[in-house]
Amino acid sequence: MTNPNKGTPLVELRDISIAFGGIKAVDHVTVDLYPGEVVGLLGHNGAGKSTLIKCLSGAYKADSGDVFINGTRVEINNPRDARAENIETIYQTLALADNLDAASNLFLGREIVNSMGFVDESRMEAETRKIMGRLNPNFRKFNVPVSALSGGQRQSVAIARAVYFNAKILIMDEPTAALGPEETETVSRLIQELKAQGLGIFLIEHDIHNVMKLCDRASVMKNGQLVGTVNVADVTDEDILSMIILGKQPAKAA
Repeated sequence: MTNPNKGTPLVELRDISIAFGGIKAVDHVTVDLYPGEVVGLLGHNGAGKSTLIKCLSGAYKADSGDVFINGTRVEINNPRDARAENIETIYQTLALADNLDAASNLFLGREIVNSMGFVDESRMEAETRKIMGRLNPNFRKFNVPVSALSGGQRQSVAIARAVYFNAKILIMDEPTAALGPEETETVSRLIQELKAQGLGIFLIEHDIHNVMKLCDRASVMKNGQLVGTVNVADVTDEDILSMIILGKQPAKAA
């Protein structure tokens, strides 16, 4: 569903297939993503959405099909290749070091060092404050372990880490799962801010209300195949639900 009026997609996963033990987990699926857009990926457990997106994050290598970034075909064989293409994944687990503060998590494995070769903690904190000021101005807890932060604040740290290191394409795996209404609102604001900055976001999501609220388009998968991609503004949540359950496009979107 490439939109000719939008120019070149930021990402295109074209005709992707991958099988495990003879079972096709993803069967000739094509989806794309444009700058400043959120595309929701939906489907029952086992539909293939997480497997598809792992071919973009470098966790899996597709058996066939191509990945294009800004119109150029690229090889993504591992997560390092994905990061080199400015693709970052924020998993539900967030992969944060609970005993460290926000700045130490932001620069974990990529610490800033001074001319003496020592970790420059004050500069790391200053950089963390700068990016948090842009993403989540309400964030104040810079000097406590992230284990003391709320779910939304922890998401802020994980997102800030991705954006600081020049992510242009963000994969988010159910970012509001297990969060309360206020924390969900924090993450929603973060996503809107990232969109405004021109990032493209693939959102793996189960909650259709979140899809209707946060996504521009929704791509629904069932049994490893793409049911279809719809503009969220043109459909109802019932339409999307029927795509997930029945595997059929709504008549007006077909």
